[in-house]
Amino acid sequence: MLFPSSSAPFLRLAGCKFDYNCIMHIILTHEQADFDALGALLGAHLLNEKAIPVLPRRINRNGRAFITLYGAELPFVEARDLPAQPIETVTLVDTQSLNTMKGMSSATRIHVIDHHPLRDDLPQGWVVQGERLGACTTHFVEILSQHNGSLNVIPVTLLLLGIYEDTGSLTYVGTTPRDVRAAAYLLEHAASLRIAAQYLNPPLSPEQLRAYDHLLSVAETHTIHGHTVIIACAELDEMTEEISSVAHKLRDLLDPDALLLLVHTSEGIRLVARSTTDQINVAAIAAEFSGGGHDRAAGALLQLEDISTSAQDDALQAVRKKLIEVLPRHVRPPISVKQLMSRKPLVLSPNTSAKDAAELMKRYGYEGYPVVEQDRVIGLLTRRAVDRALAHKLNLTAGSLMEAGEVTVQPSDGIEHLQHLMTSTGWGQVPVVDPKSKQIIGIVTRTDLLKTLAGGEDFLLEKQNLASRLEAALPPARVALLQAVASQAHHHRQAAYIVGGFVRDLLLDRPSLDFDIVIEGDAIALGQSLVKQFGGKITSHRRFGTAKWRIDAIRERLCQELPSHQTLQPQELPESLDLISARTEFYNYPTALPTVERSSIKLDLHRRDFTINTMALRLDGYHYGELYDYWGGLADLRRGLVRVLHSLSFVDDPTRMLRAVRFEQRFDFKIENRTLQLMKEAQPMLRQVSGQRLSHELDLILAEEAPTIMLRRLQEIGLLSAIHPDLFWKEERAKILQQILSEPPPKHWQLPEIIGRLPLSIALAYLIWLTPLSLKSARAITDRLRLPRSLKEAFLTTSRLWQRLPEMPAAPPSEIVRRLEKVPLLALYAVHQLSESQAVQEMIDRYLQSWRKVKPVTDGSRLQQLGIKPGPIYKQILTSLRDAWLDGKITTPPQEEAMLQQILKSLPEQTGENG
Repeated sequence: MLFPSSSAPFLRLAGCKFDYNCIMHIILTHEQADFDALGALLGAHLLNEKAIPVLPRRINRNGRAFITLYGAELPFVEARDLPAQPIETVTLVDTQSLNTMKGMSSATRIHVIDHHPLRDDLPQGWVVQGERLGACTTHFVEILSQHNGSLNVIPVTLLLLGIYEDTGSLTYVGTTPRDVRAAAYLLEHAASLRIAAQYLNPPLSPEQLRAYDHLLSVAETHTIHGHTVIIACAELDEMTEEISSVAHKLRDLLDPDALLLLVHTSEGIRLVARSTTDQINVAAIAAEFSGGGHDRAAGALLQLEDISTSAQDDALQAVRKKLIEVLPRHVRPPISVKQLMSRKPLVLSPNTSAKDAAELMKRYGYEGYPVVEQDRVIGLLTRRAVDRALAHKLNLTAGSLMEAGEVTVQPSDGIEHLQHLMTSTGWGQVPVVDPKSKQIIGIVTRTDLLKTLAGGEDFLLEKQNLASRLEAALPPARVALLQAVASQAHHHRQAAYIVGGFVRDLLLDRPSLDFDIVIEGDAIALGQSLVKQFGGKITSHRRFGTAKWRIDAIRERLCQELPSHQTLQPQELPESLDLISARTEFYNYPTALPTVERSSIKLDLHRRDFTINTMALRLDGYHYGELYDYWGGLADLRRGLVRVLHSLSFVDDPTRMLRAVRFEQRFDFKIENRTLQLMKEAQPMLRQVSGQRLSHELDLILAEEAPTIMLRRLQEIGLLSAIHPDLFWKEERAKILQQILSEPPPKHWQLPEIIGRLPLSIALAYLIWLTPLSLKSARAITDRLRLPRSLKEAFLTTSRLWQRLPEMPAAPPSEIVRRLEKVPLLALYAVHQLSESQAVQEMIDRYLQSWRKVKPVTDGSRLQQLGIKPGPIYKQILTSLRDAWLDGKITTPPQEEAMLQQILKSLPEQTGENG
């Protein structure tokens, strides 16, 4: 096995199968080898001792020093010491560039093991194997750990150096958990940190010091997208030692966001690139010069013959010009406070009481509020101060309890400044002030900062633009409608967004046509302006700030008026469009319906259930198509996780637990571990939820493509029994329930399309699911779920019938008809589908198709003619005649007449109206 089973490597085969036992088999790495290259060279040899690890001609000074001192304990050989025989196989580690050697030929097989992104120009016939790890050495350590063999301290320490050097001692953002586990394994097996520390940051040699001084004197500073980038170029043709240590020292001294060195040496022009921020990917910069590396450390070597120069430029200047030209493409703007902040923040006056502040903190969940007097920040009131005051029964004011100070940031400030400010002041909530008006326009919290720092690149996802994907997913008429709404919102200086499930499904390449529009502002006023411009009608709900723009009557006219370069089809437009004011919600007590207040899009998204439903697509102005992801939704979408936003989410709304299972199974995701723990803790809260809300969530589950796996998961987690102790799921019902939902009943059953409020398929699904319960449980569960009365009656009838089914086929047809004629067809169909007995199914089919249609020739008019006074006796006589026909006791009208006469003789003498 080349990789552990838990890994996910990329493997590319090009018509060649690798065999470690080929002769002669050598192991190579790149020139100017660092510790990761040497560690990978050693690791490959330890896995196959017949393969010869060949040192490159040039090794970094610290690597060469290590080998000079400890080489006797290492298996490396120099190229000149190789035996003079053909090289059949080369294992190439930590690089995808091969330096040819004597003994190689076109028949030499090449096997690459690397951790850098794959190049597109690799020769045919190579076997390329790679994984995105912080260090290439990690791959070999993982395999070695499975054999659990013993090594002495020097080889193990070299492997540790390989991992530490390429991961910045496990601090670079490209470091993976597997790198950390591999380093831990080596430390457990005698790797020496004391020896490693001597070689990770060695002092500069005299030659390197001269280079350091020269590069420092010519360094030039460039500001690109708000980042400081330092470029230094030098002619160092006599330089024989590696330049990476020089770059490391210069970066530490100058502290730029990125350092780029261009050094003209005897080999060519070497680019050494270092970055200190996720916003500058130096590996991508090096790739512009056919180099590579990591996001934070990369390099390239340009051969002089490959560099095109103009008459006035030498090779070094030509490369410098190209470097300056390509830099803006690989330098992203820094994250600013504007990207983090929540608009329209809540602030306190100095006179706000501790009790009122506590209520606000409970309502909105914030840990602190700025205290403002005459539009000027004068302090911060924290939850800790409020709780301590109330614990001592002191209802002091915010002015007395606050931490005094005037701490603010501006929208353009970077997160580094924000981080420093929060660290130095201790403020976890910092107001954002407009630099011109000096008004407070937003707030940024410690949580916002931590999410950004932890998420790194993921936070910038709002900069992604999904306009083309949006327009490809929707019919032209809906796109035009969206753009018209966005244009109107822009005119009113309001931001407009599509939010939630639509954005999630768009990113999953399973877009729907249904969407709502969230407005940062007054959605009702926007709806009224749309009616004024285009027509239609609007209905609104002031409490929630929502408006429904009804356009079904004006769709044809809209298609003529909406701006579009395509011919629009009226049927592509919806009947109505919901416009919703961005709002926040709070719950006065668990399971209560929320209280709503107007808010920003950021807080509007935060009130939603799971992170994957918190993304928004902005529509107005030049923001058209921008993705906003404040709460890590896209990261969880990529990981396939259903994650709740906050720890009390299931207490606020326990039905979210059912939704979590629905999303998990629909998308083949996994409920995140902490979320699953919170669900189990909150299960008792389901008892307080109304039956209508529970059945609504179950209706949605039954309407999914694969409801049976969702019901199985609800049972597994314990949510069904939390709804009602007698509610459970039987796996043997899965096939028939899935069939019921996917195949409509045959038309001859003549079942209605709607049962109560439910579609026929959902009503039948409930019957299939719940019929095996006892009559007592059936009644209790239907009451708990508040199912429609017609469905409840069918359910109870089905439950009774199900208990009596086994003996019924043996009964005479007349008795079967008497039992079944009281059963609703809905219940009868459910029993027919549930039963595995062919006799039962045939019995129901005969009842449906023939027995229930049997009627005697005699009717009420005939009995009246015979002088029988109308009353219950009519039903008795007609039922007796029908039973005789059903049971074959009579088969002709004369026989019926004879039987009728016998019945009449047995009756007490009556006098009819004519008699």
